[in-house]
Amino acid sequence: MSEVEVLQLLVSTAHRLAGRPSDGPSPASPGPSDERVTRVEVRRELGLVGDRYYARPAHRNAAVTIMASESLPADADLRHTRRNILLRGVDIDSCVGATISLDCGTGPVVFAVRRPARPCAWMDVTIGPGAQRALRGRGGVRCTPLSDGVLTLGPATFRVVAGDDAVS
Repeated sequence: MSEVEVLQLLVSTAHRLAGRPSDGPSPASPGPSDERVTRVEVRRELGLVGDRYYARPAHRNAAVTIMASESLPADADLRHTRRNILLRGVDIDSCVGATISLDCGTGPVVFAVRRPARPCAWMDVTIGPGAQRALRGRGGVRCTPLSDGVLTLGPATFRVVAGDDAVS
């Protein structure tokens, strides 16, 4: 068990980075300009309530993405990476294959860490040239929620509940 901090949460209602990265983001993207929130509701096997991947069959095994802030440049955030949860204090990329829990004080929310969230060419547009290459192996993880719960910004307890041999 370790103490971490939930720095940012992002619930995106629309897929904003579509098309070719060389064309840049669409200026006519629907929804708010900042999708970061202070609280998210997590639903078992469905994802984050309100997110574009919530309850979508094709994304149920990877509905939530978690990233370590230590992997990002200081001026980058979840709006640039399109990940859902930004943590400080844990090497989340080393948790692939594990089951983890994150407790922000309202009870633990359990996730199966399925696979790496590989950085795409959009990272070079949203963060800066070379970001896609720099984030290889550090782009976060794609998870399936195994319990219902609530996550909020601030201090949290992180724990590997199964598969700790996958975590160094």
